[in-house]
Amino acid sequence: QVQLVESGGGLVQVGGSLRLSCAASGFALAYGSTAWFRQAPGKEREGVSCIATSDGTTWYTDSVKGRFTISRDNANHMVYLQMDGLKPEDTAVYYCASDNMYYCSGAELDPHDFGSWGQGTQVVVST
Repeated sequence: QVQLVESGGGLVQVGGSLRLSCAASGFALAYGSTAWFRQAPGKEREGVSCIATSDGTTWYTDSVKGRFTISRDNANHMVYLQMDGLKPEDTAVYYCASDNMYYCSGAELDPHDFGSWGQGTQVVVST
């Protein structure tokens, strides 16, 4: 059973930074891709960023380009999301998701394409 555990969320002021971590068990990140999604209260789950395990290809939703950076450590089965220049609209629960069959090709992320999910970590950006 693949397990993903997120950490690093918290309360931060506008303009601040947070680094989210996603720790995976077993072969969770050996193939395919790992993504970050977020869900704000009353809104649908939104794809934020994705990174392909094989070649590091990345994808970002437009609202975070230039502010967020996704990275991976394949040897330690870790994926990170560095979030800088945080805005109130970034407030949400952030989820790590992975799938051994999915490749980040630049298309909008669909939650249905990812078979494994973490429990989420809360990010609150205060004014």
